Amino acid sequence: MSRAANIYRLGIKELWSLARDPIMLVLIVYSFTLAIYAAATAMPEPLNLTPIALVDEDDSALSARIVSAFYPPLFKPVTMASTKEVDASMDEGRITFSLDIPPNFQRDVLAGKSPDIQLNVDATRMSQAFAGTSNIQQIVLGEVTAFLKRVRSDDVSPVDLVIRVRFNPSLKQAWFASIMEIVNQVTMLSIILAGAALIREREHGTIEHLLVMPVTPGEIMLAKVWSNGLVVLVVATLSLLFVVQGVLRVPVEGSILLFLACAALHLFATTSLGIFLATITRSMPQFGLLMVLTLLPLQLLSGGMTPRESMPQFAQLIMLAAPTTHFTTAAQAILYRGASFDVVWPQFAAIFVIGAVFFVAALTRFRKTLSQMA
Repeated sequence: MSRAANIYRLGIKELWSLARDPIMLVLIVYSFTLAIYAAATAMPEPLNLTPIALVDEDDSALSARIVSAFYPPLFKPVTMASTKEVDASMDEGRITFSLDIPPNFQRDVLAGKSPDIQLNVDATRMSQAFAGTSNIQQIVLGEVTAFLKRVRSDDVSPVDLVIRVRFNPSLKQAWFASIMEIVNQVTMLSIILAGAALIREREHGTIEHLLVMPVTPGEIMLAKVWSNGLVVLVVATLSLLFVVQGVLRVPVEGSILLFLACAALHLFATTSLGIFLATITRSMPQFGLLMVLTLLPLQLLSGGMTPRESMPQFAQLIMLAAPTTHFTTAAQAILYRGASFDVVWPQFAAIFVIGAVFFVAALTRFRKTLSQMA
């Protein structure tokens, strides 16, 4: 009971210390409000008011039909131009796509020939170029097919492809980006808060006061873990309820309580990691530099930005030792697909094992640090 009381009181001390740090408070509020909103809304969809120009050298009913198929919000109103004007506009970066419909295009199509349409793409606009090329190809082929059906026959295709988009039917980027940003902020902020708490005590000289108190290094570390983890868990819950579901109107399919349980387990691992990093640095600038080297791989290779299956096999194997990999997998399964504990229990077990390893490593380093100071 005395150990639990010590851990509780030391944790309350950590909370009071955090409350007196305005910079950290601003960081906490920003990370789970404006940062979430910006991540969900700042990046537009790959095709959104994309500038396109058309050269209609056929001037037929079919070419007019193709021209009318490009309209907002995917594309800006079509700019009709000559070949010379299109080349100049693309050189100046004012258009992303130019479509050149050759002379006698409709006549060749009706004759059963396969005429070519030239599509020029500004590949420096990578996201638009990648998505738009496929989109424009589908639009042109669809208009030609519909034109031929109207002219020749009303035959129905023997195959009807029915598309069902699961979990994000309108393909809104905000639905994905907002949830993944919460996952990233939970990881980042927990490492920063736990590491900064230890460095702050060392810089202020309060760590020496703890050395003369009847508390163990394990109790000191557990107090930092639960107090900083609790702060992150509370603000993540508020962000999920009021920013993601309230402001951004993102539907959450699964159990929020199950997600928070997974987040709490993940916080056990990341706060331990933050304390470990703080024990091998001497100041906040050093801690910040080490954070960059640690946090970027944890987030970029966790599967939240790029599916793990698309990564090199070596990276996939290495990242199995990172808690962010399993937390991202579990968070996506719970919040996007409504998975229950029966589905995500392997991720829970993996996070617990990794967290235990981080905790033991951090405690060993922390004890060594304290013994050097004693």
